[in-house]
Amino acid sequence: MTQFEEQSSEAVPEDVYGSWSPSPSPDGQRMAFISDRGGAPAIWVKPVGAQPVRPGIALERVLSISWSPCGTWLACLVAGAGSSRDEIWVVRPDGSGLRQLAGGPGSTAWLGSGAHHGWTHDGRLMVTETVGAVASAVLISPSSGERAVITSGALVTLLDVAGGRVLLRRGPRSYRTLSVCALDGSDELTVNTSVSGERGGFADLGGLSPDGQFVYARSEADRDLAALVRVRLSSGSSELLAQRADAELQNVTLSPDGATAVLLWNEFGGTNAVSLLDLESGKEDRIEPLPRDVVDDCRLYADGTTLVLTAEDWSDPRGAWTIDLATGSTLPLTSRADGELRGSRGSSYATVDTADLTRPVLRRFAAFDGIGLSGWLYRPDSPAPWPTMIHLHGGPESQERPVYNSLFQSLVAEGVAVFAPNVRGSSGFGRTFETADDVARRLGSIRDVAASVEHLVSSGVSQADRVGLMGRSYGGYLTLAGLTWYPDLFRVGVDVCGMADLETFYRHTEPWIGAAAVSKYGSPDTDAAVLRDFSPIHRIDRLTAPLLVVHGSDDTNVPLEEAEQVVTALAERGAPHRFLQFPGEGHELLDTQNRVTFVRTTVDWACEHLGVERSLQGRA
Repeated sequence: MTQFEEQSSEAVPEDVYGSWSPSPSPDGQRMAFISDRGGAPAIWVKPVGAQPVRPGIALERVLSISWSPCGTWLACLVAGAGSSRDEIWVVRPDGSGLRQLAGGPGSTAWLGSGAHHGWTHDGRLMVTETVGAVASAVLISPSSGERAVITSGALVTLLDVAGGRVLLRRGPRSYRTLSVCALDGSDELTVNTSVSGERGGFADLGGLSPDGQFVYARSEADRDLAALVRVRLSSGSSELLAQRADAELQNVTLSPDGATAVLLWNEFGGTNAVSLLDLESGKEDRIEPLPRDVVDDCRLYADGTTLVLTAEDWSDPRGAWTIDLATGSTLPLTSRADGELRGSRGSSYATVDTADLTRPVLRRFAAFDGIGLSGWLYRPDSPAPWPTMIHLHGGPESQERPVYNSLFQSLVAEGVAVFAPNVRGSSGFGRTFETADDVARRLGSIRDVAASVEHLVSSGVSQADRVGLMGRSYGGYLTLAGLTWYPDLFRVGVDVCGMADLETFYRHTEPWIGAAAVSKYGSPDTDAAVLRDFSPIHRIDRLTAPLLVVHGSDDTNVPLEEAEQVVTALAERGAPHRFLQFPGEGHELLDTQNRVTFVRTTVDWACEHLGVERSLQGRA
């Protein structure tokens, strides 16, 4: 028998491949998307009526793609090697003409958005390229590489170009505003997205109408939950077009003809709804059913008849789907949609039956100060209470959502429950909640971690003496904080690329990352005492739980020094720990074999220190 034939009903691959960023060709005959089924994120193309093929494009670590309006180019956002930066490449769909246009050594680059998803209507790329702390909004020709700089400055991002106007975003995280200017950068004006004028607010996403006369913005002005606002630039007047009392607007995508807006709503808890808004009549139609509970990357075909998106849920990783807007029928382009998932290269099992996975349930509870918190609980198939790992997401302005997670499912298969809370600072619950942990209020999110433990134990979910804590990026920081502020609550910890010292984080991170982060953590110039007070490294002597520290050697977002100082401090004390370092990886693990190793190691570490008797799948 092969190892796959020997699998038990609890067998879960340590990694399952996914696909995302679907982009239809302008003629609707082909679909390009990103998939890591080959071992690293790369470009795949699906011709109509045929199986997906991987074209001869010598480009990997691709994060997103977008077809040019003329159909001759693919724009690619690529994770650069050696540091946490991104590059912009273009390539023809047949693999020819591959070239890098932005994001060279010492810089990073992003693609704009707009109706053509990073392209102007005349086929130039809308790029923000940042060197140090200075960003430049640039239009680039894919054929010649000719560049036209619109404007430069700190914390500026190019969003859209249309009708002779440029839409820019300015400001640090959670405190951004929109402005418009001419193509040469002159006559810049702030876009006021307040309708009532009674309360100021912020706007971070948006697009221009084809004639450049209107801005359509995702705005928090006048309200706590982001909504869609239209601003007439000639008069400056604002009009509320769409809002919901039970969800915030996550994203808005305009059709190329400017007649329709695709609205992506984030419903409380983390699931999505999608609606189409007729921008002339104001009629909004909800698209139902969606193929999966969580969606993103919404794009309309050029003829407006079909919506393409990325969809996922707890039993199916990211995949590309289409929705026929006339019939409502959904079609998977990259997913099997037959109840079986495919393991990635190097996983112990080739497949898993989704019937063997656990469906998460949403739990709601109160924080120490009465603020409402929630989280997703993944339960083993055995009587409660269970040994439990709490997982903290990054950001902090990100969100735990009910999507497939190999680590969570692998832990559950071993009898370990997983609870993934959304502590204050998370997105998806309104502006007040998202900013509730900013700067001097950081202790609130740390106390939310303790409140999560209290809820799990008091409700009979978790065994009080068998709770562990893990998290990635900001979640890694919060893991270190939880372990050092509340050492008696946790039996084991896993810190994945977390910040240990906010002062050294600012000293070593990329300048553009540090500049944008001051609104969340505080400024090293004016908030030094706050940064020191909330840095776990200064309380590391209180850490008692065995700690697994995980980091990519090329991470310059949260630099490797953050992990090294924790490991050094633990080694000097003789405290139990392990350091798992991934050469060649940055802030994200992009190689599937590395993700397999990460899941295996984390499950082994958690089970060992939670005292879990391993199943047939367990390893030493």
